[in-house]
Amino acid sequence: MTEALRPRLRGLYAITPDGLTDEKSQLVRVEAALRGGATLLQYRDKKAPADRRAATARALHGLCRRYGARLLINDDLVLALAIEADGVHLGVTDGNLLAARQALPPGCLVGVSCYADFARARAAAAAGADYVAFGAVYPSLTKPLAPPAPLSLFSLCRAELGVPSCAIGGITADNAAPLLAAGADLLAVISDLFDAPDVAARAAAYQLRFKEENRDVP
Repeated sequence: MTEALRPRLRGLYAITPDGLTDEKSQLVRVEAALRGGATLLQYRDKKAPADRRAATARALHGLCRRYGARLLINDDLVLALAIEADGVHLGVTDGNLLAARQALPPGCLVGVSCYADFARARAAAAAGADYVAFGAVYPSLTKPLAPPAPLSLFSLCRAELGVPSCAIGGITADNAAPLLAAGADLLAVISDLFDAPDVAARAAAYQLRFKEENRDVP
């Protein structure tokens, strides 16, 4: 897929909560997030057996195809290749970006966690990352020890790196606006989305924040 044809990376980036299985009740919540407008979905599960993770990933991939979203696998290039996912997301110890880029088919995405480290983001962008993620932008229950990431990282990314940036950590629909104003292209959300009484409505609330920002992003 050429860059001109690749859909723009902007919007709600849903990350599956810990312990997700392919049980119908859990997949219903993921489908609600996609129905509400999530543009990316990351499957993150470091504890389940390999066969269960593969079954869940395939089910999620089917949902993403139905709603026109893209599925990325956290920290598992082998699984991403096996189910023909849309890419991978790599943390600081999750594998080599260049190796992932070479192994994945053209058009697949590689995202990189950069925490509060702009030098890491610069290196990732130079190596071909499709987006860089900064966080925690707010105190996070998922990763309470993550270093705080200042909002200035997002404006620096846009000005200097030319790749989309993703905000993660403690994000809610109520505190999202400053992140978008600072230049974040993607909002990665777990708890505020999947713990909501109405997941689809919460996802739609995030999409409304992007519309309210009304930024013309290339």
